[in-house]
Amino acid sequence: MPSPKERKAKIRKDRKRKEENTKKKTKKFFDSSHIFVSEIKRFGLCDKEPPPHLPAYLDEKNGKDWIAVIENFYQSKITFVALDNCIKLIKADGKQDKCSDGVLFYNSTIIFVELTTRTDTKWKKEKENQLRTTIRYFEDTKESDNFEIKKAYIANSNHPIFTRGQDARINGFFKDTGYILRINNRIDIE
Repeated sequence: MPSPKERKAKIRKDRKRKEENTKKKTKKFFDSSHIFVSEIKRFGLCDKEPPPHLPAYLDEKNGKDWIAVIENFYQSKITFVALDNCIKLIKADGKQDKCSDGVLFYNSTIIFVELTTRTDTKWKKEKENQLRTTIRYFEDTKESDNFEIKKAYIANSNHPIFTRGQDARINGFFKDTGYILRINNRIDIE
């Protein structure tokens, strides 16, 4: 049986942990000045490959630049927030973590997006890791509670559809994050 001194120490420790969790849940995630909105049937997401390091953006006209194509059949109001090169995800050691290029959201759906044109053999794993990292930070915020449907896309304009042999990756991603992963450059808004 713990002594009164040990019980007080445990209570203080539990209280401190609860305060830290509350702080995490109140920080703002979408603290980006690069916010775009569209209600048209078809638009794209673009990201200029570095250098220079610029934020991703939504484009409604220049289809040749689109890495991801958004099919918005019902013309819902879709918001895209650029994340990479806009927000900072800081690790416990104080160093900056990599984050995904951006996030789409509408109604109660959120879709994290990683954009690429890479063709080397490591692109899927690296982009998946960036999505995992970003989602982990996002789930520590209060904003994450606002969404019922949670998805993540790796979009590569040089590999528009890449589903064959990806079941283990997709299932593992869902098990670890609770997000549905797709490797496809076409995103259908339902």
